[in-house]
Amino acid sequence: MIRFRRSLAWIAAMLAPLALGAAAAQAQGSYPDRPVKIIVPIGPGGSYDLVGRYLADVLSKRMGQTFVVENKPGAGTVVGTQAAAQSEPDGYTLLVGGLSNMAFNSALYSKLGYQPLKDFVPVALVYKFGYVMVGRKDLPQASLKDIIAAAKAKPGSITVATAGVGTGQHLVAAAFMKAAGVKFLEVPYKGSPPAFTDLLAGRIDLFFDSIAAGLPYVRSGQARGIAVLSSKRSPLAPDVPTMSEAGVPGLDVDSWLGIFVPAKTPPEAIARLRKEIRASLPDLKERFEKSGGEVWDLPDDKLNAFVASEYETWTRLIREAGIKLD
Repeated sequence: MIRFRRSLAWIAAMLAPLALGAAAAQAQGSYPDRPVKIIVPIGPGGSYDLVGRYLADVLSKRMGQTFVVENKPGAGTVVGTQAAAQSEPDGYTLLVGGLSNMAFNSALYSKLGYQPLKDFVPVALVYKFGYVMVGRKDLPQASLKDIIAAAKAKPGSITVATAGVGTGQHLVAAAFMKAAGVKFLEVPYKGSPPAFTDLLAGRIDLFFDSIAAGLPYVRSGQARGIAVLSSKRSPLAPDVPTMSEAGVPGLDVDSWLGIFVPAKTPPEAIARLRKEIRASLPDLKERFEKSGGEVWDLPDDKLNAFVASEYETWTRLIREAGIKLD
């Protein structure tokens, strides 16, 4: 009887780790067991919203649980990002993050209610797109080198539109002026549409915007494509040179977007999300390309270093340029 009891105890001791392992596996496999919210820190429309909604669609299908997009605009991308930072770190609140909320804002605002590198963990970067420098169709300068020469000969003689202080279009223009050593006369607009209106009417010389927004005007002959700010030519406009080809080497600027979660989110939830997002990328390829961007799959072990590098690069440029929003 004693021997039998000892045998039972021995068997129980042997089975306990297996039971715990099975329970852990079951717990990991159960995520998510309720709807997941994806905060998009801008209103409907635009690249942040596009990425959020496309991922919500494919992840809902793959993971058998509802992923719901919540648009939370305000102060650029600050309000929605701060809300995500303050949410429970349980894997059920995700954030669409990009250059604006993960890099620009820290330098644009004196007081920010979140710290990008401390309060968030990058889960996956999935989408990137380039910028293009477009000029009015009757711009007298024939090339980028001619534009630079004219701007150096008479600083402020060439005008450049910006889509508002602190926007990507504004900061890309600032990056160009620093790299080329020139000074344009900046003319602020409330968004891209009015900037393009004046560019097409010949009232503004230059504008920097996303390839998706700018190239349709170039292809239609309403504007001139001066150069793309990427390491390679865009398949949407193969005749438009890169900045390096046109005379400003090293100015490769890509905007990127992905999914972030609050710090201290369980590692198993992050691992599951990474696995499913990566598996979803082939389904997103065509959608992203139609929007003027491309699918991006940065390896997990490079995510933190890349985001930190982008943060340092852009915050330094913004501070050196003296650009502030408060």
